[in-house]
Amino acid sequence: MTVKTAPLARTEALQRENPREAAAYSISALAKEFGITTRTIRFYESRGLISPQRIGTTRKYSKRDRARLMLILRGRNLGFTVEDVSEYLSLYDSDPGQLAQTRLLLDKVTDAIDDLETKRRDIERSLADLNEIRARCDAHLKARER
Repeated sequence: MTVKTAPLARTEALQRENPREAAAYSISALAKEFGITTRTIRFYESRGLISPQRIGTTRKYSKRDRARLMLILRGRNLGFTVEDVSEYLSLYDSDPGQLAQTRLLLDKVTDAIDDLETKRRDIERSLADLNEIRARCDAHLKARER
């Protein structure tokens, strides 16, 4: 007969009462799934973006934590700051209709698109200049080699 610690026994009882919360992920499992380090996950936890259940020193991440981590990583990959992502996630619980959250996201996405379009124009201009310089260099070298 094994003796379970009180927090673990409470967790199991809670999971039986609320099966939707039954899925629990370890920090290493999430890190492996998303291709990130455990340090990255702990960073997002320290910023209050995810809040796993603690059983002693062990972290147990719920489906909600996993979904939030997925949103965090997607937002970061799209160039949003941790503060932007935090603002977006904080609206989720306080805005059941998700209207404010959707407006915020629309504003952030529109700004990001505008910024990327500006960068694309700058890159295209730089590429045109570099291609012109390369062509001049090629022509100069060919003329000297004759």
